[in-house]
Amino acid sequence: MKRREFIKKVGLTTAGTLVSPYILPTGTLFPRTNVQRAQHVVLVMFAGGVRHQESALQGYLQLGQGLKIPSLNNPDNAGNIMPNIFNGSAPDSNKTPIVYGSGLTGANPIPAILNPANSIQSKGTSFKEVRCITAGHYDGWTALLQGNRVASQGLKQKPLYPTIFEYVRREMGLPATKVWFVGNGIGASVPLLNYSEHPNFGAKYGANFFAPSVTFGNQGQAWYSDAKVYHPDDELSPMYKMKAFLDNNFSNIGKSLPDLKNTEAEKYDIHNFMKSMFTKTQTNSVVMPPGASNGDARTIGYTAELLKYFKPTLTVVNLGAVDTCHQNYTSYLQNLHIADHSVGFLWNYIQTQIPEMSNNTIMLIAPECGRDLNPNPIKDDNNYFAYDHSDANSLRSFTSLIGADVPQDLVKGDANNPLGLNTNVVPTIADILGIKQNVQDYGFLYNGSLGQTKSFYELM
Repeated sequence: MKRREFIKKVGLTTAGTLVSPYILPTGTLFPRTNVQRAQHVVLVMFAGGVRHQESALQGYLQLGQGLKIPSLNNPDNAGNIMPNIFNGSAPDSNKTPIVYGSGLTGANPIPAILNPANSIQSKGTSFKEVRCITAGHYDGWTALLQGNRVASQGLKQKPLYPTIFEYVRREMGLPATKVWFVGNGIGASVPLLNYSEHPNFGAKYGANFFAPSVTFGNQGQAWYSDAKVYHPDDELSPMYKMKAFLDNNFSNIGKSLPDLKNTEAEKYDIHNFMKSMFTKTQTNSVVMPPGASNGDARTIGYTAELLKYFKPTLTVVNLGAVDTCHQNYTSYLQNLHIADHSVGFLWNYIQTQIPEMSNNTIMLIAPECGRDLNPNPIKDDNNYFAYDHSDANSLRSFTSLIGADVPQDLVKGDANNPLGLNTNVVPTIADILGIKQNVQDYGFLYNGSLGQTKSFYELM
């Protein structure tokens, strides 16, 4: 292969690795069918299988370990470890072990970004007892993004129904730089979620995708940051290593990238953003949630930078660190606490650092699935039992909304009256952006007996 041809192909592949599809539709296909409630939507897919007992029910160790460890089955061992999203008193350190904060033992809770008067519950609407359509991560993600479930759809396969990214771009005539999906990595088919395989939608209406942990991780720094150009006569080795890195990024897809059709202006804009992020990464100046240091927190930091730069109409960010719950309950608690802190930071950053988005953004927070009622036999260093996700308790979840015209301090649903399904997120985003009827008319939303084509506004 000639040097120029190789560099050209590597450049195209690199662009696709960092950011996926682009197209600039010529205009809106249909008139909007309802009043637009806000100019921007941020969906946080929170956070890798969240057990209802430790989150919305604020049961901490009482409801987390009490069934197996009778000494912890006491109301004194309960409390709220998610103070940015929910109101409620934290566990009392004088009465119960504190293991969800920072430090080696987790004994130092991270100070909340949002005080109780400004928490997402106080300033927004909380659906505290929502049902998930399935108990798995991938089905949960696709339910949140396509508003439906296809039983035959599995891992390493793109969504079969159109995603909210495609609805928004198609119905609102938006360029891809206004619709982003930020992944917490490239495993578990995450890079496949930015558009569907549906023949009438697909890549040309898909979202930009990038995974900060990969693009700005060690390998990304090595291959991208200096924009290296290798000579084919005596530098084949680093060229093949770079090729292997790029191929590895898309091992879950296994086929060539689609023609993304980004405009030259968009490519230039994205290039400048990524270049600035490399500089900030190297100088350790990317904004980050204070006091939190795991992968979810770093993903949120890059998301905040992206929001400030592009001011997207729709941004979806996936968090997943609490998936450690399969084998380490203490780590799960700490990651749950960090995820809550990161969400509080992101909301506060939008309100205080991005004037173009403050007061006209609505943020939704929704886990893709819950966790089992009973633990598995695996114990961590504190002798706490771990939890998988497979039983009916894994279908218990919550959804929170905040911003713009969202009613404040409104709590809906309880254990005896669950309200809403995670598939309601898609019609809710469509409702916020004024295209709900258009999206509903396509006929792909889940239409069960509980009115899942409704938005959460219609369930308030």
